[in-house]
Amino acid sequence: MSVQQELLDLGDLFNFSDLSTFTQNIPVEWVASALGLSSQATIRRRRLPADQVLWLVLGMALFRDEPVHEVARRLNICAQGLASDHLLARSGVTEARKRLGSDPVEWLFRKTGSQWGGERYNGDTWQDLQVFAVDGALLRTPDNQELRDHFGSGNTGTDRQTPFPMLRLVALMNVRSHLLLDAQLSPYRRSEMRLADEFLQQIPDHSVTLFDKGFWSANLLLSLSGAGINRHWLIPERKGVVSEEVARYGKHDRLLRMKVSQQARKQNPNLPRHWEVRAVSYEVQGKLKTVMTSLPVETYSAKMIAKLYQERWEIELGFRDIKSSMQQNAVTLRSKKIDLIYQEVWGLLLAYNVIRREASLAAVAFGRTPSDIRFKPACQYIAVQLIVMAAANPISATGRRLSELRAGVGGLFLDHRPRPSRPRTVKISKTRFPVNRKAAPLK
Repeated sequence: MSVQQELLDLGDLFNFSDLSTFTQNIPVEWVASALGLSSQATIRRRRLPADQVLWLVLGMALFRDEPVHEVARRLNICAQGLASDHLLARSGVTEARKRLGSDPVEWLFRKTGSQWGGERYNGDTWQDLQVFAVDGALLRTPDNQELRDHFGSGNTGTDRQTPFPMLRLVALMNVRSHLLLDAQLSPYRRSEMRLADEFLQQIPDHSVTLFDKGFWSANLLLSLSGAGINRHWLIPERKGVVSEEVARYGKHDRLLRMKVSQQARKQNPNLPRHWEVRAVSYEVQGKLKTVMTSLPVETYSAKMIAKLYQERWEIELGFRDIKSSMQQNAVTLRSKKIDLIYQEVWGLLLAYNVIRREASLAAVAFGRTPSDIRFKPACQYIAVQLIVMAAANPISATGRRLSELRAGVGGLFLDHRPRPSRPRTVKISKTRFPVNRKAAPLK
């Protein structure tokens, strides 16, 4: 049976064009709680009520190539009976976003992360441990004095700063489902490590978290493993770290003891004077790489740990999905006010989680894993779904529309067939002049 036919047979199990698909993901109660955080709540009947503006922010993330007022028009976002184009001014959309603010969108994102990030799916664990990753990324904002004063930017070789202000994003991701459990946003100058400290409590027990080498910190790593049950970590070796070998488990598997710096103990007096970590080395393209971990040698072999750390790149793929697939390679955010910048990015992360959750549910329905779903087609598919829902007439051609939408999911699965091996060759560039194939060889 084809994948398309299986989709058609799902029936009520996975109704893609029904609004309940989204209300199941983001319940009405969550939206009401989020809107209660708006600093400018009003009982006035407006053309763009707060709950509609919340969905507008979500739509902005899915339609990056469209102006904001066009997104509102396409999604039919306005009060009932006020959908005429001449009643929806561009300035009205901006003012509605200002009234909403960033707090409700941030709250909704965090709610989705805490509810969905730790969900279990088929094949989403490693040796009965959930796998998470922490990393950071930079987002560029428009260049005006207000944004530059708030966000700041990097220095160059001269006295000038980089051309655009930068916003820093640090995220905690479920590596197997690619869902974001939590994230922190800040101006450029704030440290990634300090931002990561703020969501360590979100990491579930019975898990292993993969870090980039920039997060090397005795305080961070010991706090992670000591604050829960069976919580482990994995991080590349930091150059210049002074250590002594305590035990050797194999040729490339050792137990090291290191001194905790006075600075770290001053920051957290509960830290010990020394700490022990396991160092596992492995070869990549002829070079020896070393990762440090809290995973015990009795249960996890060096080969297993070396293979596991390769999954840290999954969070890099998640950032690529956000910047490339959702932002359509637009390197600069579209908002021009500080609070609207935060609102836009929280909306981007919220939309990303909605797409990943939809993809995970689709994968489970077919007995596949969430990582088998291609993100870009899923993003485009859900964007179309939003437009269909906005313009849908419940009594007109519903069955045909459902069939078409369900059949489209068949293109979302990755093809894991091995690619044929071909030797690399240099292709001759095209030319409008005839080629003399009998020419003498060069000497």
